[in-house]
Amino acid sequence: MDDQDNGASGQPIANGTDTAPAAGMISQYVKDLSFENPNAPAIFQSQTPPAIDVQFNIGATQVADEVHEVVLKIDVRADVDGQTAFIVDLSFAGLFGFRNVPVDQIQPFMLGEAPRLLFPFARRVLADAVRDGGFPPLLLEPIDFGQLYLQQAAQQGQPTTTEVGHA
Repeated sequence: MDDQDNGASGQPIANGTDTAPAAGMISQYVKDLSFENPNAPAIFQSQTPPAIDVQFNIGATQVADEVHEVVLKIDVRADVDGQTAFIVDLSFAGLFGFRNVPVDQIQPFMLGEAPRLLFPFARRVLADAVRDGGFPPLLLEPIDFGQLYLQQAAQQGQPTTTEVGHA
């Protein structure tokens, strides 16, 4: 094999161009946050722990060349004795940059790895909002977004792995 492989190995080629694949978070931010406490102050009189329903959704869009926005949407509803205790809607987003990443690898990253990176920060924002609303902080358990992506892709009959190198 000769020394000039035009960067196929991911090493810089003679002109100094870096051809190694790279993906990373550029920034993260609260895109939308809503907290409702519709039955205050009466709801605070109840000694019954709330029944909590948590829903997740992940959206991804390309916003520039090699830059994508991933939005982790978390909707929480807590009910006590048939009354709404609180409702939280959070859209926590991140901008992710890609360089030299094969197109078929971007979606698995955006729907599996990117939400994993965003989740701890979204979890803190959510816990603070619930606490600031007068309730004990809601601490969500970690979620394996990569496994969820693989399960959904398998259910839809999509390939979940691709071969990167060729012999």
